[in-house]
Amino acid sequence: MLDVFVIIRDNWELFLLGQYPHGPLGGLVNTLILSALALLIAFPLSLLVVMARISPLAWVRWPATVWVYVLRGVPLIMVIFWTYFLVPLLIGRNISGFTTMLCTLVIYQSAYLSEIVRAGIQGLPAGQAEAARALGLGYFRTFGWVILPQALFNALPSLISQFISIIKETTLGYMINVQEMTFAANQVNNQLLTQPFQVYAILAITYYLLCYGLTRVATAVEHRIERKRQGDRASTPSSPTGPTLTASEPSR
Repeated sequence: MLDVFVIIRDNWELFLLGQYPHGPLGGLVNTLILSALALLIAFPLSLLVVMARISPLAWVRWPATVWVYVLRGVPLIMVIFWTYFLVPLLIGRNISGFTTMLCTLVIYQSAYLSEIVRAGIQGLPAGQAEAARALGLGYFRTFGWVILPQALFNALPSLISQFISIIKETTLGYMINVQEMTFAANQVNNQLLTQPFQVYAILAITYYLLCYGLTRVATAVEHRIERKRQGDRASTPSSPTGPTLTASEPSR
């Protein structure tokens, strides 16, 4: 046990920042940056996929459906290799491991995030869209102003959980030399040589604490959403058509 604290004391900068400032940024900080960028970039793409998935036009809906099912049906490591070898052929030059992993996570997570948002949309009452259209809102304004905000509010715990999955998926970046937490742990292990169990125990504990903390956040958000739903149910008339009729009254 004492060895673990000694390893952390002597190598905490490498675990946290990688070789920075004497080399590229890495470690835990780079893992979080990569995960956050992947989520931020994949989210708008997932919204486009959602709009295509719920479109009444078959020629729009079917390609998006194929996109989702293919990406959810293949291992992430396969997508990493496809991106690693295909993107340089398409753009005519090599890209860094960080950029390769970022592109991979954006493509891969767009399918999962789109399904999370779509589930949030399907969980809304049908009268929401009908009331918005009765008030004169078009398709895109109904989706952007009425449906999407409520769906994202309901899907927020699942989005946080998916961010946890992204953090764990960044470990596969080690395969293409991405300077993330696992890569930093391997560098520490190569320096020490005789303490691999302690080094990777530190790595496992770090991921556990990070993911457990985010899981607690997701649980707290889920409980808050449930309390709000219970409050809304208590203040909503029992008639299932009440919300739609109320929203339609100004258009008379």
